[in-house]
Amino acid sequence: MAEGGGIAEATGANGSGGEPESSDSMRTFGAFVQALREHAGLSRQELGNHVGFSKHTVASIELGRRMPDVDFVERAESVLGETGALRKAFRHLTRKQGLAAWFRRWASMEGTAISLCTYECRLVPGLLQTEAYARTLFEHRLPLLSDEEVDAQLAARFERQRLLADRPHTAFSFILEEHLFRRLAGGAEGARELINYVLGAAQRRNVEVQILPLSSGLHAGMDGPMRLLETTENHWFAYSEGQETGQLIADPKAVSVLQRRYAKLRSQALTPEDSRGLLQRLRGEL
Repeated sequence: MAEGGGIAEATGANGSGGEPESSDSMRTFGAFVQALREHAGLSRQELGNHVGFSKHTVASIELGRRMPDVDFVERAESVLGETGALRKAFRHLTRKQGLAAWFRRWASMEGTAISLCTYECRLVPGLLQTEAYARTLFEHRLPLLSDEEVDAQLAARFERQRLLADRPHTAFSFILEEHLFRRLAGGAEGARELINYVLGAAQRRNVEVQILPLSSGLHAGMDGPMRLLETTENHWFAYSEGQETGQLIADPKAVSVLQRRYAKLRSQALTPEDSRGLLQRLRGEL
């Protein structure tokens, strides 16, 4: 998932795939695995065969690029001598807390932007998520995250949410599809809490929330989510996100296309006042 506005904001994945961004503890653990494997006289393929993982997975773990799971640790222990070293090292493993690697540059630019525009049709953007909503997304993410990983991702998510309070001179614009609030992630109570949170954020003078109603039919955002930002030097950049990938767009022609689409979406969405009314009605239906 993304969040993009969604989960990629805090999944710790690298730019070319879904493996987590490495950390010192992951590299140290990988070195333990490699040393024990070589001491046992096994190749990566042979160890993989013994523990039920591919040689590529073994390589990724040894290089500190992949977070091992409990099954790998337990099976590797039994194959590599039952020293207990892997179990002990595993308890100290941490991902590098923070944002997905491909999202990191965009996030750093957000911190100084004077304008931020977000259109979302998949899930409520991270800047507007409640803890319950975000936790539901993380707990249902595939591959599954551990409780510790979920907590780390939540911490990263809400550290970034401080943007709304810390950047009072930044203009935030959100265009959100109505169905995002009808999905009831977290049940009716979670949906009410989410709507209340978005309505509260929209009361900030620098935050504008517009809802694209189900009745709008075809619109300018049919190609998917988009984000735009304006720097203090008045340069515009865009960001596009898919499954396990993200792209920072700097080409002026491509950015201009997305700006025109976003401007059209603004005209097709409900006004901020009417959007508040729609959210209030949806809340009353729950």
